[in-house]
Amino acid sequence: MIDLLYFAWVRERIGLPRERLATEARTVADLVEELRAREERYALAFADLSSLRVALDQELAEFDAPLEGVREVAFFPPMTGG
Repeated sequence: MIDLLYFAWVRERIGLPRERLATEARTVADLVEELRAREERYALAFADLSSLRVALDQELAEFDAPLEGVREVAFFPPMTGG
């Protein structure tokens, strides 16, 4: 089981702040494809991966990162600072 966390507009599009999921996905990209196939709201949230960032167990990662041993995946838009 993996805990999924959604932030900002990702949360708004999906309609959930978090959920727990049993998955066979090997990478973040595989997980995204699995989520996109669930419902249209997920497809909309994950339509443009260039506008998303991901963290695995609170460490920034790439979409080709493996999920083996990961307990938490967070999706969020890029942050700007000032």
